[in-house]
Amino acid sequence: MRYLIDNFAEVMAITRTHLVLALVPLLLGLAIAVPVGAVIRGAGWARRITTTVSSLAYTIPSLALFVIIPPLVGISAIDPLNVIIALTVYSTALLLIAVPTALDTVPAAVIDAADAIGFGRLRRTLTVDLPLALPVFVATLRVVVVTNIAMVSVGALIGVGGLGKLFTQGYQRDYPDQIVAGIIVTLALALIFDRLVFLLGRFATPWTRADTHGQRTPREDAA
Repeated sequence: MRYLIDNFAEVMAITRTHLVLALVPLLLGLAIAVPVGAVIRGAGWARRITTTVSSLAYTIPSLALFVIIPPLVGISAIDPLNVIIALTVYSTALLLIAVPTALDTVPAAVIDAADAIGFGRLRRTLTVDLPLALPVFVATLRVVVVTNIAMVSVGALIGVGGLGKLFTQGYQRDYPDQIVAGIIVTLALALIFDRLVFLLGRFATPWTRADTHGQRTPREDAA
């Protein structure tokens, strides 16, 4: 904690960079995975291919991606864009599997009712399917947020900014306090954003709160 207090401004600057590198890939992954996942939901062959490709992409070691991406897109290995692209691949891979799975939880009766009253595919997906699938989807979204925050630190091995700098510099200087400071801030960020996504999910699905508050215990029912 002493290191954090003495170097607070520097740690906060690194933390801001860390958050940008973690959250931008999340937003890009959502922008790709939500529409694609909604489209492939009803196409069995496309869903199987997407699931296989996503699973394979997620198993690629991050350091290998950091080496492969620069020559493919024409950037420097130490360009922050390298980390953003790599984490976007991981985020998209997880979310592409999660979106159709979450949509599968929407009751068939609700889908039939929406179709019966004249909802088109796009309107039904946006106003019925996605909102009702949100509670299940948020569980995976929390995993992606925490994973991205953790994986940004690996970027320090190729010279990209983030809290991983505290790990590499602390190791090079044989200064455990700096390493512990990096661990503390990384864990704090993961906990904060995990809780934030959870609360946003609760806020966006008020009917789940109503169901919880409306439940009666067996003793109340007996009375």
